[in-house]
Amino acid sequence: MENTINIVKYSGETVPFKVEKLINSLRRSQATEELIQQIVSQVENQIYEGITTKKIYQMAFKMLKSKSRVSASKYKLKKALMELGPTGFPFEKFVGKILDHEGFKTQVGVIVQGNCVQHEVDVIAQKDNNHFMIECKYHSSQGRFCDVKIPLYIQSRFLDVKAKWELQTGHESKLHQGWVYTNTRFTTDAIQYSNCVGLQLSSWDYPIGNGLKDRIDKLGLHPLTALTTLTKAEKAKLLSTGIVLCKELHQNPNILEQVGVPKARHKNILDDSNELCNNH
Repeated sequence: MENTINIVKYSGETVPFKVEKLINSLRRSQATEELIQQIVSQVENQIYEGITTKKIYQMAFKMLKSKSRVSASKYKLKKALMELGPTGFPFEKFVGKILDHEGFKTQVGVIVQGNCVQHEVDVIAQKDNNHFMIECKYHSSQGRFCDVKIPLYIQSRFLDVKAKWELQTGHESKLHQGWVYTNTRFTTDAIQYSNCVGLQLSSWDYPIGNGLKDRIDKLGLHPLTALTTLTKAEKAKLLSTGIVLCKELHQNPNILEQVGVPKARHKNILDDSNELCNNH
């Protein structure tokens, strides 16, 4: 585009519109290049000075959904993680499922005795000699970042738990570490502090190349909230049963009927989740 158009991000920051960013996010959805170019062309014709990134996303998503439901599901992954609410417990379960598939033995929502006090811990994960205490920070809006106060607080809790763990038989040679997961992002200070004290961090796109979006794509573990074939109310009912993954719908297809999803729509829902999660 010849003239620079400024857009407003979720954080309120104003930045120039970069068509490459839109193209890259659409490519992640695995839509065809022809469809991507169609969408980009329409978005470029409709954007205006001061338009929000949310509005641009809505425009692109609507066009994508009309042509390819599964591509639309992949495109809305970030939003789908926001929909693992409102309590945040489904997000904790989701993190547990990712770690399960990566070979960890996990427990979700456990009371752990520290050296000084008890702690309610979101996820405990163990693999080989690695023993992790994991806290999940769920946000329902993209503008919310995890600042340095979050890792400061979690590291202090972890140190209390670690002091107790190290006293247990067989734990002398284990690596004990704290870990923070968020569905949004960490501030620079939060990352700097965590790197300094040895606290692990996982966010939407951190660490680079191994953030949540990368791990979800690699493992085929899309949350059921990504499906465009389910209503918001149906997603909430499914989450309340403890199911968080598309994959789990295949293991429990009868759950759709149990939560009141009309039989006529079951095939589309299961077909989409099958394609989305690579259950071939």
